[in-house]
Amino acid sequence: MKSSKRGVSISVNVENITPFGLWLFVNGREYFLNYQDYPYFKEQTIKTIQNLKLLHGYHLYWPDLDVDLEIDNLKNPEKYPLKSKVIKTAPSHNPVRRVAHA
Repeated sequence: MKSSKRGVSISVNVENITPFGLWLFVNGREYFLNYQDYPYFKEQTIKTIQNLKLLHGYHLYWPDLDVDLEIDNLKNPEKYPLKSKVIKTAPSHNPVRRVAHA
């Protein structure tokens, strides 16, 4: 994706998706997002990961995943110690019972 802000070319691209994480190219710099720190990307399709928007020149947004990241989070991770966790719930083994009413 390319956009323009006051005549400056701004670009963002998913460069590679590996079994360990994904590589982003943002404004001339590469960033690696590993699945341990960014678990919401791990089980996603290539299409949803590649649907990436750069908003306001510093805000990354994946609309299909409803994931937001600021580029500063990638440049300075030590400033942002809180990490997201994906909570998996066990599938329910109780079948849904339906009752017909007269």
